Amino acid sequence: MTLPSPETADTLIRVMLATPLPHADGALTYRMDEQAALLAEPGQLVSAPLGKRQVTGMVIDKTSGTASEDKAITYKTAIPYDAALRLTVEMQKFLNWVAQWYMEPPGGVFKMAVSVPSALTPEMLPTGYQCIADPDQASTPRRRNILIALSDMAMLPQTAASIHALTGASASTIKAMVAEGLLKEVPLASPPSASLSALPDRQYPLTDEQAIAADQLAAAVDAKAFKAFVLDGVTGSGKTEVYFEAVAAALRAGRQALILLPEIALSQAFEKRCLDRFGFRPRLWHSGLTDARRRAVWRDAIKGEPMVVAGARSALFLPFSQLGVMVVDEEHDHSFRQQDGVRYHARDMAVVRAKLSSVPVILSSATPSLETLVNAEQGKYDHIRLTNRFGEAGMPEISLVDLSKTPTERRRWLASPLVDAIKKALANQEQILLFLNRRGYAPMSLCLSCRERIVCPNCSAWLVTHKSAGQLRCHHCGHSSRFPEQCPSCGVEGMIMACGPGVERLAEEVALRFPDARQGLFSSDVITSPVKAEAFFDAVHKGEIDIIIGTQMIAKGHHFPGLTLVGVVDADLGLSGGDLRGGELSWQLLTQVAGRAGRAEKLGRVMMQTAMPEARVLQSLLKDDRAGFIAAEKADREAAHMPPFGRLAAVILSSRDQEKLTAFTTQMARQWPNYDGMTLLGPAPAPIRLLRGQHRVRFLIKAEREVNLQRAIAQWLDRVKIPSIITCQLDIDPVSFF
Repeated sequence: MTLPSPETADTLIRVMLATPLPHADGALTYRMDEQAALLAEPGQLVSAPLGKRQVTGMVIDKTSGTASEDKAITYKTAIPYDAALRLTVEMQKFLNWVAQWYMEPPGGVFKMAVSVPSALTPEMLPTGYQCIADPDQASTPRRRNILIALSDMAMLPQTAASIHALTGASASTIKAMVAEGLLKEVPLASPPSASLSALPDRQYPLTDEQAIAADQLAAAVDAKAFKAFVLDGVTGSGKTEVYFEAVAAALRAGRQALILLPEIALSQAFEKRCLDRFGFRPRLWHSGLTDARRRAVWRDAIKGEPMVVAGARSALFLPFSQLGVMVVDEEHDHSFRQQDGVRYHARDMAVVRAKLSSVPVILSSATPSLETLVNAEQGKYDHIRLTNRFGEAGMPEISLVDLSKTPTERRRWLASPLVDAIKKALANQEQILLFLNRRGYAPMSLCLSCRERIVCPNCSAWLVTHKSAGQLRCHHCGHSSRFPEQCPSCGVEGMIMACGPGVERLAEEVALRFPDARQGLFSSDVITSPVKAEAFFDAVHKGEIDIIIGTQMIAKGHHFPGLTLVGVVDADLGLSGGDLRGGELSWQLLTQVAGRAGRAEKLGRVMMQTAMPEARVLQSLLKDDRAGFIAAEKADREAAHMPPFGRLAAVILSSRDQEKLTAFTTQMARQWPNYDGMTLLGPAPAPIRLLRGQHRVRFLIKAEREVNLQRAIAQWLDRVKIPSIITCQLDIDPVSFF
């Protein structure tokens, strides 16, 4: 009689799944069989069943006991991936920190760290072919010659491409030779990683100011300890070359470097700068890459391969295991704030990740954010200033064009002083940049009969005219429709008029005024990929474009040696309205775009058209009084207890049923606990009351710095039960208030 074998005592583990779950830790309990239990350590990535699908998970803990002890519960089995696919302790802490700070489900945050599912499967090694027969065994002279050629390769396996290049053999011939027993298929080992320890010397010497800053940053990398730096340099001062020295120090130590960029379009130009300095291109990371390229970067990151990654904000969640330095370029840019899904600020979280990983982080900008400058003043960050432009370049001359004194012609947008300056620059064969931060042809269309504006059917926002495409588009939900021949409100034909200028309309005027000038339009509607951006930049550098017309995309980090004149068509955009950071954002944007002028030998000139010449932002730029502007902004914020001297959080509720939404938010306001040091503002309709068909109501919570804002919000939400027809979104430390 054969006795039954004793039941295997499988290990029970807690697994955080890469999907939002209502549990506090985002985890469920699974079993792991005895053979795999050796990998049941925190951070190990596993495949776990959830309903009818398999979901990536991460072991966060072992539970007490084993699966065999409780026969009343049947636990599903989690299967570990390769032992090398394990997140570091520092990365685990970082993911938990992000989830807790932004009050997001842990599984939703973890999902960003495993965003390339194909990277979790075993690597498919390329196939090689090895000679295993004597040439005399070949059935044809051609195959005999192939065997002779391969016999001379010291019996090393060769790829099909190598064999074809060597002998001209086709893939079908190679397969036939395998079938005949003349060649043998063998897996090829992955090539060894290239050593990055021996880096080329800089092409250009650093200035004394740059060298002092670079030495300070490189020393921090060598110390392998956390330190936050603000690399604060005027436009054209060579900040990139300075922080490249910190990157070089990390590579020499065999470690990894992450550089966050605000725009994907910047990556092509950045690649070239990296190639010039290090002799190789950085590894890119953004949503526009193929799955194969993202897979390779993800796997090399978790394996600890020395490399430089230049990426969008999502690169912050790559599973680096040998991080040496982090850089946030243009740290002031609001593109680093994720506005949907998991709402986080990549700049702030870069500082957190650097601290948890014990590495330095460099926040680089010509116009640092007020939050960053206050942290530097309080001693939390080391402040490094670069006050001079590199080489012979000087700072541009700035002037204001007062539109009340020199108004533009009817349905024209360039005033005569700017037109005259453009003519002079063209005569001198110099390049011009005309900046207008409005996409499309016109921001609004109006019926002259009934005076109604044409709005989006899904959002409480005007439709933007895109004349080149013959469409009206919503820049919030993506709705588009053909330009109407008759008014949707009153039905009168031929009375719809485009109001105001966008860059397309400005380009139309430039073509009329300067018909011989070659112009190029740079906006997200035209430059839709890094490849198109690179082609545009190449044309500018080759002198094939005389007048650049662009939105804020053109203001970020670009170097055009032949550009001497910048014309800001509407410097008043962003100066009105109740945006907390409106003045700061305008100052940053105008400073950045002004910095594109005169970056080589010729002196640059900046002309800003305005109807509000006395505005604080414009006067500070005119007088080169950065310190005065920042001091005034700080004083206003401090008096109002606004960030960075206070904290904010938004609670946004949305529903298709406006009546029930209004009733619930009124009830929810009554449940507010009235905490000390906190003020509840609202409920109030959001500035965009209707978005993608959803009615929206906002609460804004204002708190003192020392208040535990997250705990208070959690306790408030515990008091109310949100109906299923209403969606609640939390926005901790918001930067946008739409």
